[in-house]
Amino acid sequence: MPEVGLDALRAALPEYAKDTRLNLGSVLGTSQAPDQQVWGAAVACAIAAGNATVVREIVAEALDRLKPEVVDAAKAAASVMAMNNVYYRAKHLIGDDAYQSLPARLRMSVIGRPGVDKVDFELWCLAVSAVNGCGTCLESHERTLREAGVSRDTVHDALRVASVVAAAATTLAAEEALTA
Repeated sequence: MPEVGLDALRAALPEYAKDTRLNLGSVLGTSQAPDQQVWGAAVACAIAAGNATVVREIVAEALDRLKPEVVDAAKAAASVMAMNNVYYRAKHLIGDDAYQSLPARLRMSVIGRPGVDKVDFELWCLAVSAVNGCGTCLESHERTLREAGVSRDTVHDALRVASVVAAAATTLAAEEALTA
């Protein structure tokens, strides 16, 4: 039987990415946060990182651990943050305060009704914002999480998930490009 999920993802990483391979197992396997928070963040970050192998294997593993509607909510977090991270990062980088008062006029109703606990969804949005490099969104989601009573350790775990999933995606994208 072929490997699937996290085992397949780790096996796909080349030897030079041993740290990433080991970190995938330790970060996703040792978090003190609930599986829904960890694996939802992994799904959202895999999608944000954009490598098909990483998306396929992380989602396969997540579906063994989470209900399908939770995985769909994590996908929704990746989707809405793909839009928001570009928009809010661009407004920030322009550096003209006049843009801050202009309304986004972009639909983002999923943030208000994500279909899962709002804290989990916020955590996934924070993790995706780390992958996408949007400081404005990172600050906003971290503040919301902290106000909701989420510990810095949980926020830190989400950032660690984002970093190792993004590293796996970068590595495999490079390997796929070199073997194409």
